[in-house]
Amino acid sequence: MTTHGPVLPVWTCGGCDAPWPCGTRRRELHAEFEGAPVSLALYMGSYLVWAAEDLTWVPAGLLHRRFLGWVR
Repeated sequence: MTTHGPVLPVWTCGGCDAPWPCGTRRRELHAEFEGAPVSLALYMGSYLVWAAEDLTWVPAGLLHRRFLGWVR
């Protein structure tokens, strides 16, 4: 279990206070979903939709980069 989970509704990291998903959580997620990049993208896409409901002032492109831009 990670301490780097999202703090809602501001979507900061509970472990380091960076915008979530922070670098640590991204590395953890890459390890958890190793060999399954499509599953990781779907998982993070669901978080993108959830975050978009809370972060209405953040441009969609920035949210996309934040939640999906690093998934490869």
